[in-house]
Amino acid sequence: MATEGAPLSISVVIPVYRGEDTLPALISELQTLTTTQRTPQGREFRVGEVLLVWDRGPGRSDQVIRRLASEHDWVRPVWLSRNFGQHAATLAGMTSSGGDWIVTMDEDGQQDPAFIGDMLDRAYDDHAQLVYATPLNPPPHSAMRNAGSKTAKWIFVKFLADQEFAEFNSYRLVLGEVGRSVAAYTGTGVYLDVALSWVVADVTTCPVTVRDEGRPAGNYSYKRLASHFGRLVLSSGTKPLILVSLLGILFVILGGLASIWVLYQRWTGDVPVTGWASMFVALMIVGGAILLSLGVIAQYIGAATNMSMGKPLYVVVRDPAGTFGNNSDENPKP
Repeated sequence: MATEGAPLSISVVIPVYRGEDTLPALISELQTLTTTQRTPQGREFRVGEVLLVWDRGPGRSDQVIRRLASEHDWVRPVWLSRNFGQHAATLAGMTSSGGDWIVTMDEDGQQDPAFIGDMLDRAYDDHAQLVYATPLNPPPHSAMRNAGSKTAKWIFVKFLADQEFAEFNSYRLVLGEVGRSVAAYTGTGVYLDVALSWVVADVTTCPVTVRDEGRPAGNYSYKRLASHFGRLVLSSGTKPLILVSLLGILFVILGGLASIWVLYQRWTGDVPVTGWASMFVALMIVGGAILLSLGVIAQYIGAATNMSMGKPLYVVVRDPAGTFGNNSDENPKP
């Protein structure tokens, strides 16, 4: 941690997938925070490093990262061997960080670095190891996407998190030693916020204002967002399996009640002729519940298989330009 009298050092981790158009402006904003600043309550801090984690997205973000690193000694590139996803890239950057506190933020410019001081104050006021930004205005996306995101976060907070999370967001402030420990021990396929919920003692939030993206919106398709939600559910531990068990208990109870009703009808002699429609509906409901349960269990088996085979969460390599040259096309196809 910071020595007495020295400003708090901040490591900013930015996973980069398609950031060639937005990174220069974001780095310019962060540059103003590389000298000693004061939070609204007077705490001294400075951004000591910005880690740009290249996740091998489309475009030429790698060239922009190299240029920014050559212009600023506090910009540190982290190169991944392939595209591992936003959460794995964020964890790779957290592992490589060295600040007293770690700030994670997106590449698109929606999240304003000016709120870092407010988040620090909130952390010390609430004695919290983790602070999530809480947007005061709706994100600049479609109503359907915002509603889906809000629903997914509500499900996580109410049913999946290991402790009382009021909100979670990709704009986070986490105590450095906690963040680096989480990044070092998190297994493959684990959602970052789930991993944080396993270890942090206290969580709080800080109100922020969300800006428009510095590029056309839509970097994440609905398919990718659904994939994120699926990983969120599976990486939350065995709680979804408990829900599956509760689903089975519910159908056992409903089946028992239905059986009692049928026996009563048989005893009184008032047994209507059963039709194919009722049988079809019953089979669809029970069959759907069985398939849902098997699907969830199969996903867990798949995740366990990946871990037992040693599938890494991410692999950090040296700058591909040092291996293949600056003119090589190292980017995967979109």
